[in-house]
Amino acid sequence: MAKKRRIVIALGGNALGNTLPEQMAAVKITAKAIVDLIEEGCEVVVAHGNGPQVGMVNNAMIALTHEDAQQPNTPLSVCVAMSQAYIGYDLQNALREELLNRGITDMPVATMITQVRVDENDPAFQSPSKPIGKFVSAEQAKMMEENFQYIMKEDSGRGYRRVVASPKPAEIIEIGTIRTMVESGDLVIACGGGGIPVIRQGNHLKGASAVIDKDFASCLLAKELDADYLIILTAVEKVALNFGKPDEKWLESVSVKEAGQYIREGHFAPGSMLPKVQAAVDFAASKEGRTALITLLEKSRDAIRGTTGTTFHL
Repeated sequence: MAKKRRIVIALGGNALGNTLPEQMAAVKITAKAIVDLIEEGCEVVVAHGNGPQVGMVNNAMIALTHEDAQQPNTPLSVCVAMSQAYIGYDLQNALREELLNRGITDMPVATMITQVRVDENDPAFQSPSKPIGKFVSAEQAKMMEENFQYIMKEDSGRGYRRVVASPKPAEIIEIGTIRTMVESGDLVIACGGGGIPVIRQGNHLKGASAVIDKDFASCLLAKELDADYLIILTAVEKVALNFGKPDEKWLESVSVKEAGQYIREGHFAPGSMLPKVQAAVDFAASKEGRTALITLLEKSRDAIRGTTGTTFHL
């Protein structure tokens, strides 16, 4: 029997929706695409973002402090943990239902609440830049800075938002358990939202006020699991040079060397396509035979067949 191709799939925000009702609808579509890959003979591990969700949780926790003066502010690491659990709840139920609908009855689905260690000396902590939560007025921003020690920044005339650090993932704490579950045939959801950011202090893991980019965390997860493919799902079918310009060029197969040149030339937008391409290059360069793909969710089966998407290779 041929060895199954092991895939880590990184779901973007469009695969999860922006509200609770949107998420419940979106995960059903997402589950179909993931089970398509399983029917292609792939062993799939799922990671996902949590951009809108962690913001909603954070806003709800802030509202609670306004209602009850005795209620302490909820750390961002706890908000990430909450978002992991409720996204995992919806996603694993949708996957279980889709598997059963297709007659696949022997594949347990489980969410691993995942901590990811970051380096407390990561330069990202010196220049927080990742916006989370809703826009607020200057007065509200000042109150948040004074009461919660938040760093608030004005955003293009639209108001103020909290900004936090986005350090690089250094270690997946639960990787041993994730690996055991994958090896036993489970469909595992892990590293949600990039993982709960923690800093090691002796034997203690302290939550960090940060968010980890889910593409970089997915890349680390794929390397640790010795995956064959990292598939990063986004809002476009392929990666482009000169995106949105008259000389736009869609990329199909890109070597690590070529991609590095494109990055240096500034073709990819920071905070958008750039981290996806960087993660894809990191994974493809990490070992002979590893391939990264960037494409649309609904095109993932076609991408693994080699008919669409942008492929990154050594």
